[in-house]
Amino acid sequence: MAPRATWKGTLAISLVRVPIKVFPATDSSPPISFNQLHAACQTRISQPRHCGTCQRDVPASEIVKAFEFAAGRYVPMSEADFAKVQPPSTHVIDLVQVALARTLDPVAIERSFFVQPDGDGEAFAVMREALKGLVGIGKVALYGREYLVAVRPRRGVLYLHTLHHGAEMRAVEATAADPGRPIVVTVSQLRLAKQVIDTFRRPLDLATYRDDYRAGLQAIIDAKIAGQEIVTPPAAKPRTLQLMEALTASLAAVQGKPVKVSESRRKSSEPVPTATAAAKRQKAS
Repeated sequence: MAPRATWKGTLAISLVRVPIKVFPATDSSPPISFNQLHAACQTRISQPRHCGTCQRDVPASEIVKAFEFAAGRYVPMSEADFAKVQPPSTHVIDLVQVALARTLDPVAIERSFFVQPDGDGEAFAVMREALKGLVGIGKVALYGREYLVAVRPRRGVLYLHTLHHGAEMRAVEATAADPGRPIVVTVSQLRLAKQVIDTFRRPLDLATYRDDYRAGLQAIIDAKIAGQEIVTPPAAKPRTLQLMEALTASLAAVQGKPVKVSESRRKSSEPVPTATAAAKRQKAS
Protein backbone atom coordinates (compact mmCIF):
# COMPACT_ATOMS: atom_id res chain seq x y z
CA MET A 1 0.00 0.00 0.00
CA ALA A 2 1.46 3.33 -1.10
CA PRO A 3 2.07 5.84 1.70
CA ARG A 4 -0.29 8.79 1.92
CA ALA A 5 0.87 12.39 2.13
CA THR A 6 0.27 13.81 5.59
CA TRP A 7 0.46 17.42 4.41
CA LYS A 8 0.16 19.36 1.16
CA GLY A 9 1.22 22.93 0.66
CA THR A 10 3.74 25.25 -0.92
CA LEU A 11 7.49 25.64 -0.56
CA ALA A 12 8.28 29.32 -1.04
CA ILE A 13 11.46 31.35 -1.37
CA SER A 14 10.98 34.98 -2.37
CA LEU A 15 8.42 34.93 -5.23
CA VAL A 16 9.07 31.29 -6.21
CA ARG A 17 6.26 28.91 -5.23
CA VAL A 18 6.64 25.11 -5.42
CA PRO A 19 3.60 22.86 -4.78
CA ILE A 20 4.69 19.96 -2.55
CA LYS A 21 3.47 16.87 -0.72
CA VAL A 22 5.04 15.79 2.59
CA PHE A 23 5.41 12.18 3.75
CA PRO A 24 6.75 10.93 7.11
CA ALA A 25 10.30 9.60 6.76
CA THR A 26 9.93 7.29 9.76
CA ASP A 27 7.28 4.85 10.88
CA SER A 28 7.41 4.69 14.66
CA SER A 29 6.09 1.48 16.12
CA PRO A 30 3.31 2.07 18.66
CA PRO A 31 4.62 1.55 22.19
CA ILE A 32 3.60 -1.53 24.14
CA SER A 33 1.12 -0.02 26.57
CA PHE A 34 0.17 -1.33 29.99
CA ASN A 35 -2.72 -0.82 32.37
CA GLN A 36 -2.56 -0.67 36.15
CA LEU A 37 -4.31 -3.48 38.07
CA HIS A 38 -4.99 -4.09 41.74
CA ALA A 39 -2.59 -6.95 42.47
CA ALA A 40 -4.98 -8.62 44.95
CA CYS A 41 -7.99 -9.00 42.61
CA GLN A 42 -6.58 -8.10 39.17
CA THR A 43 -9.13 -5.28 38.75
CA ARG A 44 -8.16 -2.36 36.54
CA ILE A 45 -7.45 0.80 38.52
CA SER A 46 -9.49 3.87 37.57
CA GLN A 47 -8.12 7.36 38.05
CA PRO A 48 -10.97 9.86 38.46
CA ARG A 49 -10.23 13.58 38.50
CA HIS A 50 -10.86 14.48 42.12
CA CYS A 51 -11.06 17.91 43.75
CA GLY A 52 -9.65 17.87 47.26
CA THR A 53 -11.43 21.09 48.25
CA CYS A 54 -14.91 20.15 47.05
CA GLN A 55 -14.39 16.49 47.94
CA ARG A 56 -15.92 15.18 44.72
CA ASP A 57 -14.96 13.92 41.27
CA VAL A 58 -14.87 16.68 38.64
CA PRO A 59 -16.16 16.23 35.05
CA ALA A 60 -14.04 17.43 32.13
CA SER A 61 -16.44 20.35 31.51
CA GLU A 62 -15.40 21.90 34.86
CA ILE A 63 -11.65 21.64 34.30
CA VAL A 64 -9.51 24.55 33.08
CA LYS A 65 -5.81 24.87 32.32
CA ALA A 66 -3.63 26.98 34.58
CA PHE A 67 0.04 27.99 34.85
CA GLU A 68 1.76 27.63 38.23
CA PHE A 69 3.87 30.80 38.58
CA ALA A 70 4.73 30.19 42.25
CA ALA A 71 4.32 27.27 44.64
CA GLY A 72 0.58 26.67 44.95
CA ARG A 73 -0.34 29.81 42.99
CA TYR A 74 -1.89 29.57 39.53
CA VAL A 75 -3.08 31.84 36.73
CA PRO A 76 -6.01 30.29 34.79
CA MET A 77 -5.83 30.20 30.98
CA SER A 78 -8.92 30.20 28.78
CA GLU A 79 -9.29 28.99 25.21
CA ALA A 80 -9.45 32.64 24.15
CA ASP A 81 -5.98 33.21 25.65
CA PHE A 82 -4.52 30.39 23.56
CA ALA A 83 -6.33 31.63 20.45
CA LYS A 84 -4.55 35.01 20.69
CA VAL A 85 -1.14 33.44 19.95
CA GLN A 86 -2.27 30.51 17.79
CA PRO A 87 -0.86 31.01 14.28
CA PRO A 88 -3.22 30.27 11.37
CA SER A 89 -2.31 27.25 9.24
CA THR A 90 -0.98 28.86 6.06
CA HIS A 91 0.14 25.68 4.25
CA VAL A 92 3.26 27.57 3.16
CA ILE A 93 6.85 26.71 4.11
CA ASP A 94 8.50 30.10 3.79
CA LEU A 95 12.29 29.83 3.49
CA VAL A 96 13.96 32.89 5.02
CA GLN A 97 17.61 31.76 5.02
CA VAL A 98 19.95 29.47 3.07
CA ALA A 99 23.20 28.09 4.50
CA LEU A 100 25.75 25.35 3.84
CA ALA A 101 24.21 21.96 4.59
CA ARG A 102 27.17 20.88 6.72
CA THR A 103 26.50 23.72 9.17
CA LEU A 104 23.19 22.17 10.27
CA ASP A 105 23.88 20.54 13.64
CA PRO A 106 22.32 17.03 13.74
CA VAL A 107 21.31 17.74 17.34
CA ALA A 108 18.87 20.35 16.02
CA ILE A 109 16.87 17.81 13.99
CA GLU A 110 13.64 16.70 15.67
CA ARG A 111 11.68 14.77 12.99
CA SER A 112 12.27 14.07 9.29
CA PHE A 113 9.93 13.96 6.29
CA PHE A 114 10.19 13.31 2.54
CA VAL A 115 9.06 16.10 0.23
CA GLN A 116 7.75 15.28 -3.25
CA PRO A 117 6.27 17.52 -5.98
CA ASP A 118 2.51 17.93 -6.04
CA GLY A 119 1.65 18.00 -9.74
CA ASP A 120 4.13 19.28 -12.34
CA GLY A 121 7.61 18.62 -10.97
CA GLU A 122 9.56 21.21 -12.98
CA ALA A 123 9.74 23.88 -10.28
CA PHE A 124 10.47 21.17 -7.70
CA ALA A 125 13.36 19.78 -9.77
CA VAL A 126 14.86 23.24 -10.22
CA MET A 127 14.67 23.94 -6.47
CA ARG A 128 16.12 20.54 -5.63
CA GLU A 129 19.12 21.04 -7.93
CA ALA A 130 19.66 24.64 -6.83
CA LEU A 131 19.81 23.60 -3.15
CA LYS A 132 22.54 20.97 -3.60
CA GLY A 133 25.06 21.34 -0.80
CA LEU A 134 22.77 23.85 0.91
CA VAL A 135 19.97 23.86 3.45
CA GLY A 136 17.01 26.22 3.53
CA ILE A 137 15.67 27.39 6.89
CA GLY A 138 12.09 28.53 7.30
CA LYS A 139 8.88 28.38 9.28
CA VAL A 140 5.50 26.73 8.80
CA ALA A 141 2.31 26.92 10.84
CA LEU A 142 0.66 23.52 11.39
CA TYR A 143 -2.07 22.33 13.71
CA GLY A 144 -2.15 25.54 15.69
CA ARG A 145 1.57 25.96 16.31
CA GLU A 146 4.61 27.25 14.46
CA TYR A 147 7.54 25.00 13.51
CA LEU A 148 11.11 25.87 12.60
CA VAL A 149 12.09 23.69 9.64
CA ALA A 150 15.03 22.88 7.36
CA VAL A 151 14.80 21.76 3.73
CA ARG A 152 17.65 20.08 1.87
CA PRO A 153 18.07 17.80 -1.18
CA ARG A 154 18.98 14.15 -0.71
CA ARG A 155 18.52 10.96 -2.77
CA GLY A 156 16.67 12.73 -5.55
CA VAL A 157 14.03 14.30 -3.29
CA LEU A 158 13.88 17.05 -0.70
CA TYR A 159 14.10 16.27 2.99
CA LEU A 160 12.13 18.34 5.48
CA HIS A 161 13.32 18.42 9.08
CA THR A 162 11.49 20.00 11.98
CA LEU A 163 14.09 21.65 14.21
CA HIS A 164 14.67 22.45 17.83
CA HIS A 165 15.06 26.15 18.52
CA GLY A 166 18.43 27.38 19.71
CA ALA A 167 17.14 27.90 23.25
CA GLU A 168 16.28 24.18 23.43
CA MET A 169 19.78 23.02 22.51
CA ARG A 170 22.50 22.58 25.10
CA ALA A 171 26.07 23.71 24.50
CA VAL A 172 28.45 20.76 24.22
CA GLU A 173 31.09 22.78 26.09
CA ALA A 174 28.93 22.61 29.24
CA THR A 175 29.29 18.82 29.28
CA ALA A 176 33.08 18.71 28.97
CA ALA A 177 34.82 17.34 32.05
CA ASP A 178 38.15 18.73 33.22
CA PRO A 179 40.62 15.85 32.79
CA GLY A 180 42.92 17.41 35.39
CA ARG A 181 46.00 16.67 33.28
CA PRO A 182 46.90 16.83 29.58
CA ILE A 183 45.95 13.62 27.76
CA VAL A 184 48.61 12.37 25.37
CA VAL A 185 47.53 9.73 22.85
CA THR A 186 50.43 7.42 22.04
CA VAL A 187 51.25 6.03 18.61
CA SER A 188 50.60 2.44 19.70
CA GLN A 189 47.24 3.36 21.26
CA LEU A 190 46.12 5.12 18.10
CA ARG A 191 47.35 2.32 15.83
CA LEU A 192 45.55 -0.36 17.84
CA ALA A 193 42.36 1.70 18.11
CA LYS A 194 42.27 2.21 14.32
CA GLN A 195 42.85 -1.51 13.75
CA VAL A 196 39.97 -2.41 16.06
CA ILE A 197 37.67 0.16 14.43
CA ASP A 198 38.61 -0.99 10.90
CA THR A 199 37.47 -4.54 11.69
CA PHE A 200 33.95 -3.19 12.31
CA ARG A 201 33.74 -1.05 9.16
CA ARG A 202 31.09 -2.05 6.63
CA PRO A 203 28.32 -0.33 4.65
CA LEU A 204 25.68 1.08 6.95
CA ASP A 205 22.32 -0.71 6.81
CA LEU A 206 20.04 0.09 9.75
CA ALA A 207 17.62 -2.60 8.56
CA THR A 208 19.99 -5.21 10.04
CA TYR A 209 19.26 -3.93 13.54
CA ARG A 210 16.09 -4.57 15.54
CA ASP A 211 14.57 -3.38 18.80
CA ASP A 212 15.65 -6.30 21.01
CA TYR A 213 13.97 -4.83 24.08
CA ARG A 214 10.58 -4.56 22.40
CA ALA A 215 10.90 -8.03 20.85
CA GLY A 216 11.90 -9.56 24.18
CA LEU A 217 9.10 -7.81 26.04
CA GLN A 218 6.55 -8.98 23.47
CA ALA A 219 7.89 -12.55 23.79
CA ILE A 220 7.34 -12.44 27.56
CA ILE A 221 3.79 -11.14 27.08
CA ASP A 222 3.00 -13.83 24.48
CA ALA A 223 4.44 -16.53 26.73
CA LYS A 224 2.37 -15.38 29.70
CA ILE A 225 -0.78 -15.37 27.56
CA ALA A 226 0.05 -18.96 26.55
CA GLY A 227 0.53 -19.91 30.22
CA GLN A 228 4.31 -20.17 30.02
CA GLU A 229 7.05 -18.43 31.95
CA ILE A 230 10.35 -17.09 30.57
CA VAL A 231 13.41 -17.25 32.82
CA THR A 232 16.37 -15.11 31.84
CA PRO A 233 19.80 -16.09 33.21
CA PRO A 234 21.71 -13.27 34.96
CA ALA A 235 24.08 -11.36 32.74
CA ALA A 236 27.78 -11.90 33.29
CA LYS A 237 29.60 -8.98 34.91
CA PRO A 238 32.02 -7.44 32.37
CA ARG A 239 35.71 -7.28 33.23
CA THR A 240 37.34 -3.88 33.66
CA LEU A 241 40.47 -3.71 31.49
CA GLN A 242 43.20 -1.15 31.04
CA LEU A 243 43.04 0.74 27.73
CA MET A 244 45.94 -1.03 25.98
CA GLU A 245 44.80 -4.39 27.32
CA ALA A 246 41.27 -3.76 26.07
CA LEU A 247 42.48 -2.64 22.62
CA THR A 248 44.81 -5.61 22.19
CA ALA A 249 42.22 -8.10 23.47
CA SER A 250 39.54 -6.60 21.21
CA LEU A 251 41.74 -6.87 18.14
CA ALA A 252 42.66 -10.46 18.99
CA ALA A 253 39.01 -11.35 19.56
CA VAL A 254 37.81 -10.10 16.18
CA GLN A 255 40.78 -11.75 14.46
CA GLY A 256 40.23 -15.04 16.30
CA LYS A 257 43.68 -15.02 17.88
CA PRO A 258 44.69 -15.75 21.50
CA VAL A 259 46.09 -12.84 23.50
CA LYS A 260 48.48 -12.73 26.46
CA VAL A 261 47.31 -10.23 29.06
CA SER A 262 50.88 -9.44 30.12
CA GLU A 263 51.77 -8.40 26.57
CA SER A 264 48.64 -6.34 26.16
CA ARG A 265 49.50 -4.24 29.21
CA ARG A 266 52.71 -2.89 27.73
CA LYS A 267 52.34 0.82 27.09
CA SER A 268 54.23 2.93 24.62
CA SER A 269 55.50 6.29 25.83
CA GLU A 270 55.87 7.57 22.28
CA PRO A 271 53.24 10.28 21.76
CA VAL A 272 51.45 10.92 18.49
CA PRO A 273 53.46 13.59 16.63
CA THR A 274 51.63 16.89 16.34
CA ALA A 275 51.85 19.35 13.45
CA THR A 276 53.89 21.74 15.64
CA ALA A 277 56.42 19.05 16.58
CA ALA A 278 56.79 17.96 12.96
CA ALA A 279 57.42 21.56 11.90
CA LYS A 280 60.15 21.98 14.54
CA ARG A 281 61.93 18.78 13.40
CA GLN A 282 61.79 19.92 9.75
CA LYS A 283 63.19 23.34 10.69
CA ALA A 284 66.03 21.78 12.70
CA SER A 285 67.06 19.58 9.77
